[in-house]
Amino acid sequence: MNSHELFHTLHQLSRHLTNTLNEALKPLGLYGSQWSVIFVLKSKGSLTQKELCEYLFVEAPPMTRTIQRLVKQGYVLQVPGKDKREKLIQLTDVALKMFPLWEKTVIETNQSLMKHFPETSQEELFHLQKSWLQQLL
Repeated sequence: MNSHELFHTLHQLSRHLTNTLNEALKPLGLYGSQWSVIFVLKSKGSLTQKELCEYLFVEAPPMTRTIQRLVKQGYVLQVPGKDKREKLIQLTDVALKMFPLWEKTVIETNQSLMKHFPETSQEELFHLQKSWLQQLL
């Protein structure tokens, strides 16, 4: 396979998956990018914006917009950190209450996308993705 085919196919797949997730979350008032931030904060606890950027491989300007939107929606707070310049991003009680509904929607969307693959293929795909990502980090 030519390397441009790999990048082209991954880009198309990524766009399709992103759009599918956005459509699933739209009735709940979220986008996939917001879900990613919420999921990481739920999994790892409070993080700085820089830590979120590094973990999610997102540049600062789009992360700032995502965080600002989540603050306006009442899903995250920016609280002072140890350093006066540092702000920790953390989930609100509202977000923690909504999390199971968002997670259910994401899981159902994932299952819908994967339903045509045998379970062994799904497990292999997940393993390959995790292994590849670990090699890149």
